[in-house]
Amino acid sequence: MSGEFDLRALLAERGGERYELHAKYLNHQLPRMLHTIGFDKVYERAEGAHFWDADGVDHLDMLAGFGVMGLGRHHPVVRKALHDVLDAQLADLTRFDCQPLPGLLAEKLLAHSPHLDRVFFGNSGTEAVETALKFARYATGRPRVLYCSHAFHGLTTGSLSVNGEQGFREGFDPLLPDTAITLGDLEALERELRRGDVAAFVVEPIQGKGVQEAPPGFLRAAQELLHRHGALLIADEVQTGLGRTGDFYAYQHEDGVEPDLVCVAKALSGGYVPVGATLGKDWIFKKVYSSMDRVLVHSASFGSNAQAMAAGLAVLSVMEDEGTVAHARRIGDLLSGRLRELVPRYELLHEIRGRGLMIGIEFGRPSSLGLRGRWTMLQAARKGLFAQMVVVPLLQRHHILTQVSGDHLEVIKLIPPLIIDEADVDRFVTAFTAVMDEAHGGGGLMWDFGKTLVKQAVAQR
Repeated sequence: MSGEFDLRALLAERGGERYELHAKYLNHQLPRMLHTIGFDKVYERAEGAHFWDADGVDHLDMLAGFGVMGLGRHHPVVRKALHDVLDAQLADLTRFDCQPLPGLLAEKLLAHSPHLDRVFFGNSGTEAVETALKFARYATGRPRVLYCSHAFHGLTTGSLSVNGEQGFREGFDPLLPDTAITLGDLEALERELRRGDVAAFVVEPIQGKGVQEAPPGFLRAAQELLHRHGALLIADEVQTGLGRTGDFYAYQHEDGVEPDLVCVAKALSGGYVPVGATLGKDWIFKKVYSSMDRVLVHSASFGSNAQAMAAGLAVLSVMEDEGTVAHARRIGDLLSGRLRELVPRYELLHEIRGRGLMIGIEFGRPSSLGLRGRWTMLQAARKGLFAQMVVVPLLQRHHILTQVSGDHLEVIKLIPPLIIDEADVDRFVTAFTAVMDEAHGGGGLMWDFGKTLVKQAVAQR
């Protein structure tokens, strides 16, 4: 009989080595980066939209694990579902039967997607995109996929081929023969479609990088162009889906848009079990799985596993029971509205944009001479340093976790758990106002930190 494994004892004994272990055995640059910007915290407990560090200090989460924690951390309904499915000891992943949970989750997802018919379950957002790319190419018999500049659809080779950020692509060529256009450029879309080799256009209705929304009417017009040329529309809702933008899907903000394939993941997991889903029209699935010989032509070893399906079912149940989508819309409108009120007050603050609880805060060149000189110094060293200067005091002094929305961008992205409330909004706006007051004061610790960032940026050139 094997010895007893005690996870709590292991964490108690070795948990303090977390940064050293990561530096030695995993991505060594991550702890280095966290140490540099002062984000090397030790978080020990989490609940809802908050987590607590080793000193018991409460931190407000405005990042939600890059959108994974849609319901916050450790929602009791999702936890219970996972306990229940483990206790049930199901005959899971036999590969030669049809378990009920995948069908039940597909049915529930499709109820929010009435123009779609079938679902493929994988393990992540990038897998959901990979599935959509494969299905679109097979269903149309065409090789090329169009995507948008600055898009992010994942980092595996296929999804990397439709990643619009060069920094992620460098050194991984050759990729698939795909082509970028500018978000909103219908002329470029039509020009590429006229070549006759385009299988699909994959698009985030709101780009995660920079929180850039497709212009009004663009998605519907793009859909019409694509269908006229025999190509498909793929909506990447990995981050924007499941209520993030105040509708179940972000594409639903525009009437008449019915994508042929939709990719979801992140929040569907409940923050526990990795899961991705590709929803599509019946004819596409029937082309891919056209015979019994092709029954496994696209599959995933852990796809449709019971724990992931249980988590997804619990998440959708909570969203329906608690009115999560409407809540995200109301609280998002409150937060973005209060932030917009600050724009005339601060010359470094240029724009607040986004929908629901996906909000971009963009900074820009100030008008006053003293601030302009400091801004120019930062920009000369590396674009994006000012936004980092804001993110750091929000965490270190106000205990609020946020992120810069992409490399070389002066934009902070807020994607908190969809369950934040008015008190959380007050806390964030109060802290952000204090940071803006300090930034416009022209001195102090914030600008001293900016000088440190400049030195580091220059040293890395």
